[in-house]
Amino acid sequence: MALLHKLQNGIHFPKLCGIQDAAQCFLLGSVFTGYPSRLYSSIKKTEAASGTSSPEGKTHGGLEKQTKGEVGVDLISPKEKIEINFDKAIRAEIKDHFKVLMKELVGRWIGPEGRPLHEILLENTRVMWQFRSNEDLDKWLVTSDRTIGGRSKAFLKMASNNQSALFYGILNTEPPHDGETQRSGYCAMTSRIPRGAFERKKCYDWSNFNTLYLRVRGDGRPWMVNIKTDTNLIHKSHHLYSYFMYTRGGPYWQEVKIPFSKFFFSNKGRIQDDQHPFLTDQISSVGFTLADKVNGPFYLEIDFIGVFHDPTHTEEFAYEDSKKICGNL
Repeated sequence: MALLHKLQNGIHFPKLCGIQDAAQCFLLGSVFTGYPSRLYSSIKKTEAASGTSSPEGKTHGGLEKQTKGEVGVDLISPKEKIEINFDKAIRAEIKDHFKVLMKELVGRWIGPEGRPLHEILLENTRVMWQFRSNEDLDKWLVTSDRTIGGRSKAFLKMASNNQSALFYGILNTEPPHDGETQRSGYCAMTSRIPRGAFERKKCYDWSNFNTLYLRVRGDGRPWMVNIKTDTNLIHKSHHLYSYFMYTRGGPYWQEVKIPFSKFFFSNKGRIQDDQHPFLTDQISSVGFTLADKVNGPFYLEIDFIGVFHDPTHTEEFAYEDSKKICGNL
């Protein structure tokens, strides 16, 4: 009991560790006892000397110093106690998930995606992703070869007019010096998998459409447009359906329309001999990949990503999928 009381009294820096690291702070509290109080007093003296503090507890002078490379630490008084209520947090989380589940049930009762059935059947075009605020950017993930030790850089931000997203960076094909990796140089952005109540995976149903519709503005580089279908099988996690998108460059927008029948099947980046169309009612994500082996800066500005039904396109699949030719692969 005495040790437990000592550990509890030693927790003085919740903002330094974060709420998610509360358990770690609990174990390390006795080690850092007294240190946060001294640090807190020194910070208060610095604030008094630099200027008036803002409501968040940071001064204007401190912000100017932070831009020059200094990092400020925001701590609270050692006299304040930490109140961690896991039961309350769990109940709030479950309550939120039940609210989402209720919305999904009501939407299903009205029709697919909460819309009347006749609207879904008569729909010709649907905008899936558009970029008008930073919340739209949170629906995407940006990756590059830095995950394997490469030197490419990729970023995603809103354009200057806040009416489109700008995916930009620097492509570097120099492989990492690890003695194993022989090729490198790619940057990609991928949409996050939609989630429903209780974090279960959801998928997009594009069975009423036959073409992917994009409005982009690039720098003349060729891009790979990727579509991933929903699967829970480990050996199918690297399955991807892709097609090329060639940007013109220059100041003008271009509208790109790619039929679903043109997407070819690949596994772990290798095009497979056994080709087959993807299931249009089980789409999990869409992405763009740049890997043209040309070092230098790049950019791709995206207005929106949608799907539409082209009545003039009657092709079912552009590649040979006969088992007599491909074999039983």
